[in-house]
Amino acid sequence: MDAFYASVEQMDNPELKGKPLAVGGGGKRGVVSAASYEARVFGVRSAMPGFTARQLCPDLTFVRPRFDRYQEISSQIRKIFHQYTDLVEPLSLDEAYLDVTENKKGNPSATLIAQEIRQQIFKEVGLTASAGISINKFIAKIASDYNKPNGQKTVNPEEVIEFLEALDVKKFYGVGKVTKTKMYQMGIYTGKDLKSKSEEFLTQNFGKSGGHYYRIVRGIHLSEVKPNRERKSLAAERTFSENIASEIYMLERLESIAEELQKRLKKSKVAGRTVTLKIKYSDFTLQTRSKTLPYFINDATILLETAKELLYQEKMKNSVRLLGISLSNLNTSTEKKKEREEVEIIQLRFDF
Repeated sequence: MDAFYASVEQMDNPELKGKPLAVGGGGKRGVVSAASYEARVFGVRSAMPGFTARQLCPDLTFVRPRFDRYQEISSQIRKIFHQYTDLVEPLSLDEAYLDVTENKKGNPSATLIAQEIRQQIFKEVGLTASAGISINKFIAKIASDYNKPNGQKTVNPEEVIEFLEALDVKKFYGVGKVTKTKMYQMGIYTGKDLKSKSEEFLTQNFGKSGGHYYRIVRGIHLSEVKPNRERKSLAAERTFSENIASEIYMLERLESIAEELQKRLKKSKVAGRTVTLKIKYSDFTLQTRSKTLPYFINDATILLETAKELLYQEKMKNSVRLLGISLSNLNTSTEKKKEREEVEIIQLRFDF
């Protein structure tokens, strides 16, 4: 989807159409979750601090995210996907892989199917989408960004190598800022440069990822579209407007975070055993502490008690700007479901 959160907000509130818009917090500690294309012209991007976004675009309008609404729209879009194929692998609320090798419409052209789906989304939902079409997930992912917004790009089998060789390595899905900088320092600027390096060289310099880079630049990516992709964890976190140094205040914040996580867990109808406390200090260093319980939980009280135990595990290194709680080791896999049948989810309440 094109600037999904921002586009939903502009669709629901016509007064915001055509204006630079950011979804997220515009305060001192706020972060941009999504930016409209009007805002991107000024350099506003997702994950950018709100105050930086305002400096770049003084006329920027901030709106609070409405995840329930985004989920609602996302469900409508996925129903359209399933009119064409059941091989749909969601990556997030606004993105998915589809395998249309064999499809419900009997259409032999993946390019035409993508065009139909985009038209159907616009007709039924009112939003624009972009698509990438190719021989595997990796190339399709890169191609999906090629003609955004409201466009699509097909990379045919005979065009794959030429397409990949011409790309800047920063366009390769999985190459982040640190890896990009390291590659640039080694004289690796394009896919062609990357292809010139041996697998041994790439493995020596980039570890296990080196083998991945060696294959993908040659168009080799064998990952199938997995329609039943399992959720690994669920989390909730808060960034504070002012740094917190008192553990009492931290506990107050953790209580509301645990309650929010409980809502998400129960909405998703899952439970888990491993509780992780995330702490980001005022100097931006990040620390996580985890504990695995002998039973599945999805209750705010036990989440909070476990998080409290983890908080007191060692002294704070500094004042804190962010706290988060996540629950993993979920009962969503086949093995966990079998175990869940034998062990009832624990939802204890403690009296103080």
